Amino acid sequence: MQLVIISGLSGSGKSVALRALEDSGYYCIDNLPATLLPQITSHIGQQQRLAVSVDTRSAALEALYDNIAHLRAQGVAVQLLYLESNVETLVKRFSETRRRHPLSNEHTTLAESIVRERHMLEQLAEHSHRLDTSDISANTLRSWVRSFVSHDHSGLTLLFASFGFKHGIPLDADYVFDVRCLPNPYYDPALRPLTGRDLPVAEFLQQHAAVDRMYEDIQQFISRWLPSFVHDHRSYLTVAVGCTGGQHRSVYLVEKLAAHFQQQQQKVLVRHRQLGEVHDSMYRTNK
Repeated sequence: MQLVIISGLSGSGKSVALRALEDSGYYCIDNLPATLLPQITSHIGQQQRLAVSVDTRSAALEALYDNIAHLRAQGVAVQLLYLESNVETLVKRFSETRRRHPLSNEHTTLAESIVRERHMLEQLAEHSHRLDTSDISANTLRSWVRSFVSHDHSGLTLLFASFGFKHGIPLDADYVFDVRCLPNPYYDPALRPLTGRDLPVAEFLQQHAAVDRMYEDIQQFISRWLPSFVHDHRSYLTVAVGCTGGQHRSVYLVEKLAAHFQQQQQKVLVRHRQLGEVHDSMYRTNK
């Protein structure tokens, strides 16, 4: 049996993620008390794929970790997916929908409720694959969730993500590399509408020695420390590379890094936050 547990902050997109799994053939349950996890897995008949939403609304949240260990001991493949967003985005979403935050009351502001909820779930976040939904659309989130559940979760997956600093640093990154110091294809009118996945942009960046030095530094750093994360039994290591807009330089370097580690037989997943893409690699020849 495959069990996906979706958790995270209120307003971060858990309902969207759960519906995406339902559309993918999962039997889905929203807001299940943690104590019922063992029982539900033994009473859903022939269903082999189950998705459950568990968050601060769920009763007996403190029992979740023991029940996950119990299920894994029984051979259930449990995957934890944690969704989060920055405070500003969550405040905007609650304001637009006029929904009430589950922890809000007459004594706390919405922002204070969000911070409190993040604190309550921080232990769960540490043991989950995290997705920052601050700056992505619902369609992109659905795509990322489907990619997550279809990926091979045995061993460590190295996840490379490009992003634009002007849109904020992703919350789910383990390492963040700033490449805004590199030559920028944006200032070439012919390259401006393209991305780092397009061959003309790659050719432009390959002309500059600084780009190669930056790539070598990042690649060597990850290569040096990756065995330590494998030894620590990590499921995911997220490396974020950022440029100003998240369209050219960071995308190019993420693609090149992903190709290198794929050649080393490492499991790799690629996300381009500002492009709204998740894929495997590499450069496109079309303009």
